[in-house]
Amino acid sequence: MKKWITALLLAAPLLAQGASPTAITIGYQKSSGLLAILKNQGTLEKAFAAQSLQIKWIEFPAGPQILEALNAGSIDFGSTGAPPPVFAQAAGIDLLYVGAEPAPVNSEAIFVPKDSALRAVADLKGKRIAFQKGSGSHFLLASALQKAGLKLGDIVPIYLSPSEARAAFVSGNIDAWVVWDPYFASAQKSYQVRVLSDYQGLPQANGFYLASRRFAEQSPKTVAALLEQVALTGQWANQHQHEVSAMLAPTMGLPIEIVETWQRRTRYGAIPVSTDIAANQQRVADLFYEQKLIPKAVSVAGKVWVWQRGGGR
Repeated sequence: MKKWITALLLAAPLLAQGASPTAITIGYQKSSGLLAILKNQGTLEKAFAAQSLQIKWIEFPAGPQILEALNAGSIDFGSTGAPPPVFAQAAGIDLLYVGAEPAPVNSEAIFVPKDSALRAVADLKGKRIAFQKGSGSHFLLASALQKAGLKLGDIVPIYLSPSEARAAFVSGNIDAWVVWDPYFASAQKSYQVRVLSDYQGLPQANGFYLASRRFAEQSPKTVAALLEQVALTGQWANQHQHEVSAMLAPTMGLPIEIVETWQRRTRYGAIPVSTDIAANQQRVADLFYEQKLIPKAVSVAGKVWVWQRGGGR
């Protein structure tokens, strides 16, 4: 661990050569591991100390709120699942996709109480389903319904944050819940839920690192340096799941076994947004437009920032 931190500190001055702002404000989710790991470790603060660059952190409950803050100029950089930037683009928010994360497979799911009569996604027709609007769960649900021959218009959407949805699930006010880890892992542990679908067999969607156009265009070297640090932290986190779990469990107020379940089925990373990744994201946007969830079609390719490792744009 100490050797890894030392390597980051030695690399940072080389990566961050060029124009640099005096501060970076980062939006993160306590339940979105990699940026939370960076915050807990203080890695960015150490790595950018030589540039006298201040790192500021603002916590948000989910991706849509992060992008609202990006649009308002309250933050410079953040990470979300695939759907929030699509909704943001449709709303006219001028963001840039600056990096991508591996697509989730089984760290997000549609599930029901263990004694529910619902046995398949097709059974969700007409049912009350809770999820965070504009989140990765929104796309998972839309994709699973499409595969089952249904649309989002065939169910009763209940737009709730994860904490609100938990209460509704426990009280029986909803028929199914769609959510990501660690909320999913916590529900599995506490309620022995039955999973109807995860991303297995469905179109997958990457997570993304996003920046305001102002920040990316004014300070491309700093954006590249920031992404390099995120990438290195992801490599370490993938190989040290127990240490990550021990770090995050107290800050999240969760038992370590729940966090470990989450970490075992999560793969971290930060990579450039390739043509294939942009095409996958375009499929997310197209599905939402086809189902009339966004008011206009959006183009992903024109919002991709070209990240060249070790140098920026």
